[in-house]
Amino acid sequence: MIVTELYNGSGLGNQLFNYVTTRVIALDNNYDFGIMNSFKFKGQDFMNLDFGKEVIGGYSPQEGAPPITLPNGILNYYREKEVRYNGIDIRDYDVELTKIPDNTKLDGLMQSDKYFSHRKEEIKKWLKVKDEHQCYEYCSDDICVINLRGGEYTCFPELYLTRKYWDDGIEHMRRINPNMKFVVITDDVLSAQNMFVKPLYPDFEIQHFNIAKDYSIINNARYLLLSNSSFSYFAAYTSNECKYIIAPKYWARHNVSDGYWACAFNIYSDWNWLGRDSKLYSSDECKKELDEYMINIKDRCVYK
Repeated sequence: MIVTELYNGSGLGNQLFNYVTTRVIALDNNYDFGIMNSFKFKGQDFMNLDFGKEVIGGYSPQEGAPPITLPNGILNYYREKEVRYNGIDIRDYDVELTKIPDNTKLDGLMQSDKYFSHRKEEIKKWLKVKDEHQCYEYCSDDICVINLRGGEYTCFPELYLTRKYWDDGIEHMRRINPNMKFVVITDDVLSAQNMFVKPLYPDFEIQHFNIAKDYSIINNARYLLLSNSSFSYFAAYTSNECKYIIAPKYWARHNVSDGYWACAFNIYSDWNWLGRDSKLYSSDECKKELDEYMINIKDRCVYK
């Protein structure tokens, strides 16, 4: 059996990345899997996840820290490799994570779609939203759902997306459909109201329902303009409705990057990446640009 752990300090999106990547690695290697502290899962009201085999024991001095003791029967510990540039986490796909031996606990962000993209149809079944929590109210070719991440992001100017990003994204969506209406789904209504002030955005609906309905709305949207937040990733990835996605180029450093991604593995296939130059880039274009950039900075990176 291989195991990972769910943490209180992780949001729903981070928890889903850890769960999905661990389960896929187990499936690919014909291992059993288990999830430590599965009761901490933040989507339990609207998803029925299979948490695998029971995990007994194991202790870490703090969330995410290397364990002092491993769970019963677990012999090894593996932490996803980090790469830091000027102190910023720019890690990419860690192929060694997919080759871990049986009886290993793994930790990390695990957010590369290379870990799990070959199991997409299975993942859609694993992460199915319960029928009673499905919301199709905003599932329309004339509606773009904006997912604005506020909260603690608002304290970090390098992280919190600017009005220019949203205005550029709205303009691109209106080129697809001049009649497009916009609905903002957010964890922070006040910040969203300050971003999309009524005199400038008179017809924008701003909503925060609950985690289940917010997730379902994103899951069933046909057009998405996203924040640099993991919350929306699997909602979009497992969607049967989504037609077009715009997300911020350079992800968590959209506002300040000169070419690096935080993190590199957040360049997701088939998404459209909006730069500060107001242009859209394909995933392949972003990967090529990043590969060329990394050649020049690799000697200044710290590998852990």
